[in-house]
Amino acid sequence: MVDWIEDDIEKMEAVAKEGLCDRCLGRMFAKLGTGMTNDVRGRIIRDALKEAGKDVPAPSECVLCDDVFDNLDLFAEAVAEKVNEVESDNFLVGCHADPAALKREKEIWERHGLENYESIKTELNREIGKVALPMIHRPVEFKNPQCVACIDTRFADVKLDLSPVFIKGRYNKLSREIPQTIWPCRVCHGKGCPRCHDTGKMYQTSVQEEIGRIALKMCNGQEHFFHGMGREDIDALCLGEGRPFVLEISQPRRRDIDLDELERLANQSELAQFHYLQFTQRSEVARTKNATPTKTYRVIVKAESKVNKQRVVDVATSFKNVHLDQRTPKRVEHRRADLVRDRMILWIEAEVLGDDTFSLTLETQSGTYVKEFVSGDDGRCVPSFSQALGVQCRVETLDVIAINDQ
Repeated sequence: MVDWIEDDIEKMEAVAKEGLCDRCLGRMFAKLGTGMTNDVRGRIIRDALKEAGKDVPAPSECVLCDDVFDNLDLFAEAVAEKVNEVESDNFLVGCHADPAALKREKEIWERHGLENYESIKTELNREIGKVALPMIHRPVEFKNPQCVACIDTRFADVKLDLSPVFIKGRYNKLSREIPQTIWPCRVCHGKGCPRCHDTGKMYQTSVQEEIGRIALKMCNGQEHFFHGMGREDIDALCLGEGRPFVLEISQPRRRDIDLDELERLANQSELAQFHYLQFTQRSEVARTKNATPTKTYRVIVKAESKVNKQRVVDVATSFKNVHLDQRTPKRVEHRRADLVRDRMILWIEAEVLGDDTFSLTLETQSGTYVKEFVSGDDGRCVPSFSQALGVQCRVETLDVIAINDQ
């Protein structure tokens, strides 16, 4: 008799008397012995018991699994049919097992103090996958599967969980009337009402939708999400090389889409343009959202009275590596914590355009409120350009001209 049986033979006899089939008996001791399936392990245990004068025949019907493993071919065919309907580089099988069987299994583990068992769910996943593999013609992936086929073994019903497609790139925002992402209606919170003309949105489109709706259709997906490296105000443009972003498509039934075609179709928009599209990984979302690059802006500023050209240039030059105390602006205090944040102006260049109008090109630390730096926001930003100039100013237009993330 092999050692791994001899050491636990009394416990194995007690478990066998529960009325288990060979497979379920072997699964109770799955971590003992190697290089065999659970049903083979169960037969070896039963033969050893008989040899030791402890004959416990296999029952005609297992009290635990209800002979669910007799349906492996049925389950595998159902899984293969569903998986073959979608594109993926790999797959993995999961299952919903009968809750009653899981409860009985747990009771047996606890009643006999078992430690070397394997769950019926684990075995079903493995065995269904083995039978399905030749019908699917793509490899199994355990760590990061693109397609998980979950079968309910009570009804042979299969549901697919498809990992998202992630596409990174850069965008230019060419309209001062659209937000970066979908903005739910403040009144109905997306349900639809007279305020939003039953669209559920504050604005009829966004940078996200200009590319997301096209990618969603190409991928035959469920929903799209947009992750930008920061965002600009609705009334701001984003020019230059553009702002980095990651577009996420959930539950994509197609994955290998033509990104050149996606770019061509998205760039038919007059509101936004998209460049440098490429597939990426989920980790790029966190990298993009957590990045804090400096930003370069160009603003057109209107003063309340005439300004001296040299004075404007001198004040601009004085703001080199200058720290600001910026309290949360009035315009966003309804949705942001009321805090005083330390921010920095790295440099400013000025050009006077008229008696009371000038442009500023400036590089700032990430998170700097540029409009409030110019105006002072009634003392909530110190120092400010208006304070230094001695004339109250306001930003008329703001353009992001560089996200310095390289």
